[in-house]
This record gives sequence, C-alpha cells and structure tokens, in this order.
Amino acid sequence: MRITGVNTFSLQKALGLDEACRLIKEAGFQGMDANLDILFAHDDIMNRRTNPIFDLPEEECIKHFLPWKETAEKYGLTIYQAHCAFPGYFHRCGAYNDYLFSMLEKSVAGCGAIGCSKLIIHPFYNGYEHSLAPEEDFEVNFNRYAALIPAAKKHHVMICLENMFLAFRGKIYSGVCSEMEETCRLVDALNEKAGEKCFGFCLDTGHLLVLGRDVKQAILDLGDRLQALHIHDNNGQADQHLPPYMGVLDWNRFLQGLREIGYPYPLSFEIAFNHFDRELLPSLLRLLRATGDMFACRLRE
Repeated sequence: MRITGVNTFSLQKALGLDEACRLIKEAGFQGMDANLDILFAHDDIMNRRTNPIFDLPEEECIKHFLPWKETAEKYGLTIYQAHCAFPGYFHRCGAYNDYLFSMLEKSVAGCGAIGCSKLIIHPFYNGYEHSLAPEEDFEVNFNRYAALIPAAKKHHVMICLENMFLAFRGKIYSGVCSEMEETCRLVDALNEKAGEKCFGFCLDTGHLLVLGRDVKQAILDLGDRLQALHIHDNNGQADQHLPPYMGVLDWNRFLQGLREIGYPYPLSFEIAFNHFDRELLPSLLRLLRATGDMFACRLRE
C-alpha cells in the first residue's frame, strides 16, 4: 500500500506535536512530513539571529529532534520525509553562513536520528533583489550542497532540493531550481560528486503553478530524480498551500506524470492549515486522506 501523509508545521504550531499526530493518525494517514524547521524560525534566520538549539554540540542538539520520532512511534506513523529550517545561506555573509551550515549539518544528523531517510533543504538564494546570474547561482548551490555530502553519507539521509520562485511587487519570477533542465544538471552533478545517490528532488506543485509550469512535463523531466512531493494547490497567483481542487492546478496531468515515471514514493500534502478554523481540522484531514487514497488508486489504474 502506498503511504499517504501530510506536513506537521501549522498543525503542530496550533495544537502541539502530540495532538497533531493524533489527528493525522485518526484521519487515516500512514505517515507524515516532519517540519523540523519549527526548531529555528524563518524570521529569526532572516534577522541573522542564532538559536540555542543549534548552539549545542551535535549530540545534544539531536535530542531536540527526538520528539518527532517518539510521537510518530506512539501513533504508528512513518516519518518518510522531513523539512529543514531555511534559508540556509546569505550572499556575502560569511560568519553567519558558517553558522547556518552548522545548522544544516546538525539537521541532517537530527533527520537520521529520527529514522527519516530524506531531508528537504531549500536551494540557496536571497530573493529577487539579491538574485545572482544563473552560473553563479549554480556554483553557490553546488558548493553548498556538496559540502553536506559527508553528513548525508554518515547519517544515511538523502538531501532533496526543491523548486522555488521569486516575488517582487506582486509579480512572480523564476527562482532557483524552477527550471527543470538546470535542476537536473545540478542534482546529477551533486550525485556524481558524491559517487552515489545522495541527492534527489522534492517537487512542489504549488510553486510550479504560480510560475505557470506544466506539472506533467516537470515530472517527466525529473524522472527518477523525483524522490519526494509537496502536494498543494493555489489560485495561480499566490503560494497559498491549499488542498487539491481548491485552486486551479490540473491534477489529472499531475497523476499522468507520476504514472508515466512509475513514481513509487509517498504522496505527501503540504497544506497551510492555519487557513481553517480548528474545529474543521479533523474533517479537512479526512478529506486530504481521501484525496490521497484517490490519487493512489488512480496511479494503479
């Protein structure tokens, strides 16, 4: 049976990890995408703050990841993928970049410690106003990811890149890993450097949609590089993280693409649950689980 699952972030923020996992299990999901990024807030990183958890030596830091493992085991859930804190790099910000790199290494170790084999680490970029030329972008990302190869091998964790976008004055632009040809080149170069398959790709359907990219073609271009999914919908203009069919994505083409490459991995939703009243969360989770079951059934046809 194919695993279906959902992200923990906004559920955990609203309800706590135990209650979030209880609801995920009661909805019928088999697994979860553990939002480890909750350990180091995005706003804190953007403001160049440090974090007491990641100030600790690796062995002590890892203990802060273990609640995901303990709670997953309590409810019989699989942690099939996890999400790292981000961003992990600022252009020309050497000392803080060293600190963020240490955070990334400890996150890989923490991911391994909770028994999760795939960690999604956002590509390294600094937004529209500080965007780099394509080859410089490639070099920064290659060097930054390649430096994580020893940690990935040591902790048996595959690092998954993700397609991103840029926004400026209400307009959406291509970002790092939004062009599949360049993405495939980067993933292949990293795996060649590693000498084994240490890197894969997490395809974010909502990020594709705001850029007007064809989801089926993106999946076909990625082929077996595709190792994880962030499944969500939007209105085609903003990254809303809505459940499927609440936006405008063509879910038939999504399934056609997965079927053609024989995608074998979990179907993972990444939803902004804070859009919904708490009272609706159990019903929403059941709807998502039913959607995942339908997707899984259609992939078998």
